[in-house]
Amino acid sequence: MASPESTRDGEQAKLLRERQVRLYRRDRRKARERAGEIKELNIVAMMDMMTILLVFLLKSYQASTLSVNMSEGLTIPVSSTQLVPQENISITVSMNEVAVNDRAVVPMQRGIIPPAYKEGGRAEAFYVGPVYDALKKEVDKQKYIAQYNKNAPFSGRINVIADRKITYRTLMEILYTAGQAELGEYKFMVMKND
Repeated sequence: MASPESTRDGEQAKLLRERQVRLYRRDRRKARERAGEIKELNIVAMMDMMTILLVFLLKSYQASTLSVNMSEGLTIPVSSTQLVPQENISITVSMNEVAVNDRAVVPMQRGIIPPAYKEGGRAEAFYVGPVYDALKKEVDKQKYIAQYNKNAPFSGRINVIADRKITYRTLMEILYTAGQAELGEYKFMVMKND
């Protein structure tokens, strides 16, 4: 049998250990609070953040991945067509420049390609060298992708985005040059009339 004194000493030691553990835990908790650790998760702030993200994603969602950057020198004609544009190489012909996939290739002078960029520097030539080079680079890229991805075959199509004031002659020069770069099918992009 244990003496009452030894039992009391054992209980006191046990109580002392428990008190030390509680003090240690309290000290750790206070240290974490001083260090800025989060005590609880604020669900309201998280819901606000998720709502803002959802609104942003819905606003940036488009039915088509094709986007046209409207500028001062580009006013697209209006149409009542209902067709959705396809993903193709795009040529933008504004009053200021010709761009292939949004990269400027040739500067324009009041909607006309300067003779210096045409074959032989002749104004009556249809072939535009810098446009051909840019298109050929895109065609080679598409053919390379088509070699390894059967779901992305080379189509030979282009989307032509032209200002409504561009002359027929300038469009013919662009289409002739595109044909030389193995791009024989084309679609003109227009604004949908509501």
